[in-house]
Parts: sequence; structure tokens; C-alpha cells
Amino acid sequence: MKSTTKSLLALLVMAGFAMGATDTVSAAPPKKKLLVSKKATLKPTPRVVKKAHANAAQSRAAAASLAEDNGATPKLASSAVAVIDQTTGDVLYEKNAGAIVPIASITKLMTAMVALDAQPSLSETLTVSEADIDLLKGTHSRLSVGTQLSREEMLRLALMSSENRAASALSRHYPGGREAFIAAMNQKARTLGLSDTRFLDPTGLTAENVSSARDLVKMVDAAHQYPLIREFSTSEEHQVAVKGRAQTFRNTNALVKSDAWHIGLSKTGYISEAGKCLVMQAWLNNKPTIIVLLDSWGKVTRIADAQRIKRWVESIASSGVALKG
Repeated sequence: MKSTTKSLLALLVMAGFAMGATDTVSAAPPKKKLLVSKKATLKPTPRVVKKAHANAAQSRAAAASLAEDNGATPKLASSAVAVIDQTTGDVLYEKNAGAIVPIASITKLMTAMVALDAQPSLSETLTVSEADIDLLKGTHSRLSVGTQLSREEMLRLALMSSENRAASALSRHYPGGREAFIAAMNQKARTLGLSDTRFLDPTGLTAENVSSARDLVKMVDAAHQYPLIREFSTSEEHQVAVKGRAQTFRNTNALVKSDAWHIGLSKTGYISEAGKCLVMQAWLNNKPTIIVLLDSWGKVTRIADAQRIKRWVESIASSGVALKG
């Protein structure tokens, strides 16, 4: 009897183990399903998202470039723009061209014209003094107080490298001094018919030096008549001895080094109130063209705008249509 009871108990225990095993097997699939479900809801990694954004940006840029190549008016980031056929005066593109805005170092084109109009000795030695230090913006200069350079070298550095102390020294060594020089700048503006233009200093460091894109087209055209302004404003670089030490100064417009551009005159400018500015006389589609770009933001915006204009003008060359933006 006892052996029979033990046998029954053993059978019951074995049956219990078998049922437990069956429950364990049947419970496994839901856990597996849950894991699969979680994996399916994972978001793309940041790298994939960035790549998608990059591809979208590249597509937009390609589409914009294609539109310009097909003659569509380019979308420019500069706030005020004028593009003019220098020979005929035809307007190729305008955007806020009548807005009167600060022009920063574009001022130095007028500074150079007034300095040359006095027909001074270009070999005369000019000295940088404390009166040439920028107390308004606190800009740096490699022309320390006491630096002596010829008027020609001062003119070259003012135009090519936008040296503020060189421009200031040119104005101080004008007959009658700086006050007479600034008066001559404004008189020259009136003579050229620049009704939107006013100058308060020879460097452009003050935001009160103002003009419009339309006026600056006339100013660039006038400055282009001076051989030295053409030469100095488009020189890639120049080495001068500053207090006995050779120093290399470079052009502030990188496009003068480009084989794709034929530039006859160039000037950049920047103060916070004016944004980044660029004016050029350049040959587009084998025609002399004046480009004015004012109030650009971003490190390369004005250069990118100039490139867009070049592509656009060349793309509509065969149509002969003058367009406004």
C-alpha cells in the first residue's frame, strides 16, 4: 500500500513539472513580441536626420543654381543691390537700390579720388600720428603711430587692405587738413550727382557716412576713371616696410584672385551698422558691369551674391533682356 501511495505521489509531481514547463513555453512568445514592438518604434539616429537635412539643403541649392542657369532672377541675401551695364547704363538688377544706408569703407573710394584730385606728390612721406587712431570702433592697424610711408603707399593700403590709418593720414595731409578734406568729399559727391550721399569722415568707420546703391554705381563709375584706383584696389597683395620690417598686406576681396573673374575695380566695407558691403567693376559676359552689394550678413554672403549675379548675367546673355529684381 505504501509503495502504491509513493508511486502515485511521484506521478503527480512529474505531472506538475510537465504542466509548469508547458506554461513557461506558452508565456515566452508575448515577451518576444514586446521586444519586437519596442524595436519597431525606435526613431532614426541623429546622424541619419542630419544627413537627410544636408541632402535637402543640397537639393535646394542645386535647384536654385539650376533656376539661375535657366535665367530666373537670383535671390540675393544683400539688403540693397544694384547691377548696371556700365556702357549703356541699363539696369540689370535692383533691390532696395534707393535705400540710404551706411556704407562703411566703400567711403575710401571717395577718399582716394579727393586725395588724387589735389594732384599731390605721390612720393611725399606721410607719418601716422595719434590723430589717426580709431577711437570710435577701436579697430586694429598694423600701421603703428610713427610709421612713415609715401602717399602712394598710403593710398594703396587704404584701397587694397582698407587700412583706416592710411586713409586718415591721407586726409590729414590734404591742403587745409582733415576738415577741408571732408568738405571736398561732399563737394565731389554733389558734383557727381550723388544726392543720397554724405560723408563725415574719410575712413567709413562712422555710420553717418551714407549713400544708396544707385548713388554708389555713379561713384564706382567715377572712381574707375582713375588708373591708380583701378590698380591699387585690385592688387592681390603688396609688401611694404613698416618701421624697417617687411609686412605683406592683402586684398580684402578674395575674388580678385579668381581666374573666373575679370575685375577692374573693387572695394569692400564693414561696420556693424552697415553689414558687409562690396562694390566692383567687373566684366560679365564680356561687358563692363558695376555691382553694388550693401548690408550683407554672414562671412561669405557678399561673395556668394556676386557669384550668383555672375551666373545669372551670363545665363541671360543671349536674351538681351534687362531685368529688375
